[in-house]
Amino acid sequence: MIGRREFITLVGGAAAWPVVARAQRPAMPAIGFLNVVSPEMFASRLQGFHGGLKDGGYLEGENIAIVYRWAENQADRLPELAADLVRQQVAVIAATGGAVSALAAKVATTTIPIVFGVAEDPVRLGLVASLSRPGGNLTGINFFTGELAAKQLGLLRELVPSAARIAVLTNPANVQGAATAVAEVEAAARTMGLQIQVFNASTGREINNALAAIARERTDALFITGDPYFTIRRVQLANLAARYAIPASFVARDFPEAGGLMSYGTNITDAYRQIGIYAGRILKGAKPADLPIMQASKFELVINLATAMMLGLEVPPTLLARADEVIE
Repeated sequence: MIGRREFITLVGGAAAWPVVARAQRPAMPAIGFLNVVSPEMFASRLQGFHGGLKDGGYLEGENIAIVYRWAENQADRLPELAADLVRQQVAVIAATGGAVSALAAKVATTTIPIVFGVAEDPVRLGLVASLSRPGGNLTGINFFTGELAAKQLGLLRELVPSAARIAVLTNPANVQGAATAVAEVEAAARTMGLQIQVFNASTGREINNALAAIARERTDALFITGDPYFTIRRVQLANLAARYAIPASFVARDFPEAGGLMSYGTNITDAYRQIGIYAGRILKGAKPADLPIMQASKFELVINLATAMMLGLEVPPTLLARADEVIE
C-alpha cells in the first residue's frame, strides 16, 4: 500500500515528466513569409521556395514552421504585418514580392535576419551596403526585372518589326518600382529610336480603362512592366490585349501561360528557390551580412504561338529557336 507522501511524490514526478520531455525537445524554428499580394499567384513560387528549403534539409511542418503574411495588394498593411512577424519572434523573414516588402521588413527589425527578393539593385534601394558584403541583417536576390528592359523591348521589336510607338503600363501604387521601370524603358527606347507613352493602373477598373485608352491611341505594341499586382491580374491583361488586338510583352511566364503574347524575364521559380536556400543557410547559423547578394542567372523567353496567330503575327523562326518554351 502506497502512503500519502509516496503517492504525492509519484504523482508529482509523473506530472513533471511531460514538462521535462518538452524542455528537452528543441523548438521548431519559424520562418516569416511576408508578401505584398495574395497567395493565388504563388503556387509555383512557393514550390521554388520550399524546394530551396528542402535543399538545406528543411520541410514545413516537420522541422520548420512557416508563418505566412499576405498584404492582399495593400502595401500600407506591410509595416504592421512585418511587425507582427517580429512579435512572433520568427527566426528569419523572407520578404518577397518586391522592394515594398523588403523595406517594410527592414524598418520592422534590425536583428532578425531578412532574405528578400527584389526586381532591381538592392544597393540603390538602400537595403544593403554592397552586393558582396551586404552588412546588417539583410541579404537576398536581385531578379533583374528592371535591368532587362532593353532586352525585352528588343524582343518585342523583333516580333513586331513595324512597332515604333510603344505603350507602357505601370502601377503607380508601387511608387519606387514604377519610377525605376519607366526610367529603364525610356532609356532603352531612346537607344532603339522608339516612342513610348506611359499609362497607369493600380485597380482592375483602371486596367480596363488603360487598355481601352491604349487601343484608342492606336499604339503599335504594349510593354507591361513587372509588378506583383499585374501578375495577379494576368488573365485580365491577357484577355484585354487580345480583345483590342494589341501585341503585348510581359516580364514573366505567368502571362503567356494565361494567354499573353510573350514574356522575357527571370525564371521566378528558380529565384524563389534561391531565397529558400539562403533562409535555410541562415537557420543553420549563417549571417546575412556574410551572404553576398545573389544575381538571378536563369532567364527565359516564352512565346504563346496561338496568341501570335490570333493577332496575325508571324513569329520569326530565329525567335522561335531561342524560345525556352513555345505554347501552342
